[in-house]
Amino acid sequence: MKKFIQTAILIISILWVFHTFSENFMVDPSFEKFISRKDLILTDKLLWTIMIRIHIVLAIFSLLTGPLGVIKRIRVKSNNFHRWNGRIYVLSILLNFIPGVYVSFFATGGWPSTLGFLILNTLWLGTTILGYWYIKKQKIILHSQWIIRSFFLSFANITIYIIVAITHHAMNFPYGNTYTIAVWLCWILNLIIAEIIIRKKFFL
Repeated sequence: MKKFIQTAILIISILWVFHTFSENFMVDPSFEKFISRKDLILTDKLLWTIMIRIHIVLAIFSLLTGPLGVIKRIRVKSNNFHRWNGRIYVLSILLNFIPGVYVSFFATGGWPSTLGFLILNTLWLGTTILGYWYIKKQKIILHSQWIIRSFFLSFANITIYIIVAITHHAMNFPYGNTYTIAVWLCWILNLIIAEIIIRKKFFL
């Protein structure tokens, strides 16, 4: 069961990286489709585009390095690789905080979505910092637990995509409402899944 879950997480991460990159840099590089769904006017479209691209690229780095850090059979092969991989993971999230907060203020759904994204960004940063702080204190179990929480928050966009696909595309609920609900559920559900993973010791 552990190997199956770990392999599934790795495959999901890789597939989502390909989807995210192709969708945002090949299919719709100017984000016209995404912007058309927003119920507000971007005051500076160029700045928003730059920030969302930085946000996406850094998120891709976290999704690539995250599985390599939390999956046990990968991380135990080389401590040196694990340390450098972890540094890239932590740095990608630290650098992503400002772009993440900026684009949050232009989220579809208005201030309820903005608040949900601000909480998500704060939790993502906080869990990552705690994970890094505990490894510096040589508290390996606590380090692993907090990094697992951080890693599952990296899947927030996948959760949003799934919820919107079900509620808007399949059930025809208004896009703005479903998006706002998805923004809040993405970090709540992902943290619940992380706690289950931690308690079942699937990655420990």
